[in-house]
Amino acid sequence: MSAPYTGRCLCGAVTLRANAGPVATRQCWCRQCQSLAAGGPTNNAIFRVDDVIVEGKLGQSSWQAASGNTLTFRFCPECGTQAYGQSSARPHLMTLRIGMFDQPHDLRPEMVIWTDDAPDWAVIDPELECHPRQPPAASLAPPGN
Repeated sequence: MSAPYTGRCLCGAVTLRANAGPVATRQCWCRQCQSLAAGGPTNNAIFRVDDVIVEGKLGQSSWQAASGNTLTFRFCPECGTQAYGQSSARPHLMTLRIGMFDQPHDLRPEMVIWTDDAPDWAVIDPELECHPRQPPAASLAPPGN
């Protein structure tokens, strides 16, 4: 399956539609993501904001990430499903949680980041490109840069 991708939270109050494919897909082992994911990594698909429609009421929380950027995380306030996050460094992008998308889909991590923060029991696919911390941002630059 390819774009469009659709999804919803557990209770159905928040829906999303991505009308184009992601610019990247990543698994993140940073400490903040481990906290959000009950000790494991988050699995994310990064889309351009202009390609995504999110409907429904969202809650939000913000914090400073290890990268130094401010991350704003949005979720369904009814069921708590994580919807997406945005970084102050890349406001033109949305990092959507792969678990939010309807099955079947072809989204899967192509890169693993923040592996230095992964616990010793983490299972990291050796076939994927890995970065010990934040990867270079060149592939996620705004259009025209």
